[in-house]
Amino acid sequence: MAASCEHAGVPSIVTEPPNVDKTEAPETSRDPDTSDSEPAGEDPDPDPDEDEDSDGGEPPEPKIRETPEDIKLEAIANTVALHPSRDILVCGDVDGDVYAYSYSCTEGENRELWSSGHHMKSCRQVRFSADGLKLYSVSRDKNIHLLDAERGQLVTRIRGAHGAPINSLLLVDENILATGDDGGTLKVWDMRKGTDIMDLKQHEDYISDIAVDQAKRILLTASGDGTMGVFNIKRRRFELLSEYQSGDLTSVALMKRGKKVVCGSSEGTIYIFNWNGFGATSDRFALKAESVECIAPVTDNIMCTASMDGYIRAVNLLPNRVLGCIGQHVGEPIEELAKSWDSRFLVSSAHDQLIKFWDISTLPNMTVNEYRKRKKKHGRMKSLTKKAHGENDFFSGLVEETETKQEEEGEGEEEDEEEDDSDSGSD
Repeated sequence: MAASCEHAGVPSIVTEPPNVDKTEAPETSRDPDTSDSEPAGEDPDPDPDEDEDSDGGEPPEPKIRETPEDIKLEAIANTVALHPSRDILVCGDVDGDVYAYSYSCTEGENRELWSSGHHMKSCRQVRFSADGLKLYSVSRDKNIHLLDAERGQLVTRIRGAHGAPINSLLLVDENILATGDDGGTLKVWDMRKGTDIMDLKQHEDYISDIAVDQAKRILLTASGDGTMGVFNIKRRRFELLSEYQSGDLTSVALMKRGKKVVCGSSEGTIYIFNWNGFGATSDRFALKAESVECIAPVTDNIMCTASMDGYIRAVNLLPNRVLGCIGQHVGEPIEELAKSWDSRFLVSSAHDQLIKFWDISTLPNMTVNEYRKRKKKHGRMKSLTKKAHGENDFFSGLVEETETKQEEEGEGEEEDEEEDDSDSGSD
């Protein structure tokens, strides 16, 4: 059955009532110099011990944090996306709701901007357009929604876009998007017409992630059947499937200026392919992690990975090294990672119903030697951020100082426990 495309046009055409009960009421400002119980007029007997700043003093300066405060949600967020040029994020949760927030390092300045409840089932993925004006979302309800990113109003809905629940979404350009579903079908859509221009089922299981090359010519899909799919958008045809890997392929990303393709897996292994060598892996790197659920490239060589064990690891590609721990959602599976427009923050969403921010501004400056560094026996992963092992980790500074000193002195008893041998160590 062909999918139907509806254009909402003006806001009055959207039939769903606005989700007003989820919009935060504006905060009432309070003047710290006044009190409801204070009588009018001058105090005839002022307390000499009273703080001088309490009379006519200025309010305290707002506290500036290194990262924005955590955002607490009402339900688990499956997906998070960041605006391409502003400090705004959107997330979609298991109830089908989409929320937009502005974020700030000034304490107390995170704000909910709007919420949308147009999806009837779990929202699986959200993505901004390149100009930040449009927002696309896909859901288990098999629908594709296009929202006005400024106001959260529904513009276009494609009902029954897939025959199975939609699991993944990628914006190829301003008019073309790709979607993958739980049954292994990939569709490519021309949103100017609201119709699909490719409809191919080559995978035997769900499509977990989609990537595209810089030329916008080749689509790559990661699937739960353990293969990576290659599709030619220009010729609108299927090219090939990779060899089967052990476990589900959970994510796919391009690295090394497009020369390498990396796939995360449910087995905790990163599979590496050469560009145009998609049939078989050129390398593999096993992390001591439960899984590699998602990958967020930071530079051409460095990526961040998130796992079911709740850890976010910084990983260097070729030579393959775990650089350390960016942060964690303690004991909670992480659903998605996203990088801010200025590359200052990494944002994560997890089953603890929190969206957390991590400072990754120093990550691009890290260098990796060809030889494997050693560290203290039974030592934990090196902390790459102050919050890496908890918001109030008293010993984090001491641990980092000790590890740095050991590296300088060349001490250590065994190789980094988070590393494993790979087939090759250079590009």
